[in-house]
Amino acid sequence: MNPAAIQHFDVLIIGSGLAGQSLALRLADTRRVALVTKKTLADSASAWAQGGIAAVLDPADSVDAHISDTFTAGAGLCDPTATRFVVEHGREAIEWLIARGVPFTPDDSPLGFHLTREGGHGQRRIIHAADATGTAVQQTLTEQVKSHPNITVLERHIAVDLITAAKLGLPRNRCLGAYVLDIAHDRVLTLGASHTALATGGAGKVYLYTTNPDTATGDGVAMAWRAGCRVANMEFIQFHPTCLYHPHAKSFLISEALRGEGGLLRLPDGTRFMPDHDSRAELAPRDIVARAIDFEMKRHGLDCVFLDMTHKSADFLKEHFPTILARCLELGIDITREPIPVVPAAHYACGGVVTDMAARTDLPGLYAIGETTFTGLHGANRLASNSLLECVVFSASAAQDILAAPVEPLPHLPQWDASRVRDADEEIVISHNWAELRRFMWDYVGIVRTNKRLERALHRIRLLEKEIEEYYANYRVGNDLIELRNLVLTAHLIVKSAQRRHESRGLHFSRDYPETLPRALDTVLHPRQA
Repeated sequence: MNPAAIQHFDVLIIGSGLAGQSLALRLADTRRVALVTKKTLADSASAWAQGGIAAVLDPADSVDAHISDTFTAGAGLCDPTATRFVVEHGREAIEWLIARGVPFTPDDSPLGFHLTREGGHGQRRIIHAADATGTAVQQTLTEQVKSHPNITVLERHIAVDLITAAKLGLPRNRCLGAYVLDIAHDRVLTLGASHTALATGGAGKVYLYTTNPDTATGDGVAMAWRAGCRVANMEFIQFHPTCLYHPHAKSFLISEALRGEGGLLRLPDGTRFMPDHDSRAELAPRDIVARAIDFEMKRHGLDCVFLDMTHKSADFLKEHFPTILARCLELGIDITREPIPVVPAAHYACGGVVTDMAARTDLPGLYAIGETTFTGLHGANRLASNSLLECVVFSASAAQDILAAPVEPLPHLPQWDASRVRDADEEIVISHNWAELRRFMWDYVGIVRTNKRLERALHRIRLLEKEIEEYYANYRVGNDLIELRNLVLTAHLIVKSAQRRHESRGLHFSRDYPETLPRALDTVLHPRQA
């Protein structure tokens, strides 16, 4: 036995974005925390967020107005309790980040910080750090996480699966930690913990085109499902309307804030088209804008459309969007003089692991925060810049619940058994299945869906699942196999959820069910029923 392969902590956090890091910092003064991240602390979807964080900070704004905008974007499916909980704790969340030293963009207003506006918002309520808010927040917290003596950071580690009492044949089922692959040393560690939190982000890599980083492979949803937790509203995948279209630009997002500051969507001949689709034009919610772009591209046979900011001064663009300006210039696009080529891309999962207001899942001892969850906040379509807010608010409520609970003693936890597997002989199997999955999910479970497309997708998913489970049972686990296994399961849950929704609502648009039903209901899947 290798003692170093079994380690115990008070709290195990899987994922290092805003949700994971803020939870770690809230706990570390009195708890021993392990923070697991697949790459480095800097690699997360949070760090890629450009626009900002929505919160009621202006006296002209109100909690009820923010709730109303969230309900409107969510197409009637937002949970009233969860939405009010998050919005009412918005100012507190921002004040916590400011106290941590996050350098939000200042101005000479009474608040002292500039507020911008994004699609779906009736007020300016987006606090931001120029056009790189996620990077500013992540860098600030990362420095503090790295320097805290009670936080053990495990970079280049990926969770294989959760350890539960039920899996070990013990009574009183609860989460006891996780098996985690140390990628650099190719060994699986046993990390025991009194409390475990999933902060693994979304599942954008299930689609061919996405604004997400490569780490967004649905890990939290898949692990929680295998551990017996419910998931909900997995059919609601937000496709960001404006991802940069360029052969050398991978997953580069063109922030919603550009449209909030007057950006216009045009066809190649310069014609605006959004007023033909919605009275709010470019400021319509993301699902409407994404479907409008998809419609125009298909109607005209286009590879992309164009976002025009040339009516704004160069000084304005340099001040408000320096990151986008610089990246586009690197690719030969001067946004002060020419429009930006854009296409929709998979951006955000509105559903996920079911949690309560303390971020607790169905499994005692297991919490989930951020994009991997279903809290009820986002409904059928997430309102812009509510995502980072959700991370900070629920990290606070999870921390409060964990700190109020006793540190549970852990039973003996076995090491990972790799005695009956061998090294993989053909890695091409994994890469081929990955490519096939992402292509048919884009074609069949994308912005517009039909019953036939969903049936075709599910048929292929079931074939892939058989191949992958056979591979998983016979070969040593590696990063790519773990991610592919999680992605295929997440894709299965997305398709099953989509098949259960016999209407079009928010982000889920079906040609077979184009109408919206009078009553809004969540799509909840339970492992035992499956």
